[in-house]
Amino acid sequence: MDTAVSEREWMLPEEALPVRLMATVWADVTGLHDDLATTQDLTAWLDAVDLDRAGQSATAAELALARRLRDAVRRLAAHATGDERDATRSGDGDVAGDVEAAVRDVNDAVAHLPAPRIALTDGVLRATSSSDSSAITAALARVADEAITLLGGPESGKLRACYAPGCVLYFMKTHPRREWCSVTCGNRVRAARHYDKVRSTR
Repeated sequence: MDTAVSEREWMLPEEALPVRLMATVWADVTGLHDDLATTQDLTAWLDAVDLDRAGQSATAAELALARRLRDAVRRLAAHATGDERDATRSGDGDVAGDVEAAVRDVNDAVAHLPAPRIALTDGVLRATSSSDSSAITAALARVADEAITLLGGPESGKLRACYAPGCVLYFMKTHPRREWCSVTCGNRVRAARHYDKVRSTR
């Protein structure tokens, strides 16, 4: 993950974790980009968003899980916001099937969340957890849990797709005047409007 990538909007702490995961897919004038291309990228992303990986490095299986979770959350976000941009759709175009598969993928990921347990050890009660999952899989399960709360809870109405030209990101509308995922997208929209206005007066 290079310096330009490490300064991307998905690191902003004010966005919800699921939004930050979705933002690891982004676009610019050169096309669509994926910030989770390698296991090192996933490890760096977990660190950037302060998810505890207990010193472990991501495996190929964990990268696949992260990418599947991200795709599922993006499809559910597209469903929740009525977003019909091509970049939010799967290859087969079966939107209903995509949403059902996305629900299954999120539920499969959250199943790795450690469940609280109580244990009796040498006559003393101790809180433990019942998880055979790695710290990274458990961290991704936490993102899935937050996605469920975000997409299926009262905050879901604040989720928006950014319709700036070429953007494929989502954001939480935390201010009544906020319309774009970032200042950069807002500036791009204003510049495009100005250009159109100037061109129309010629």
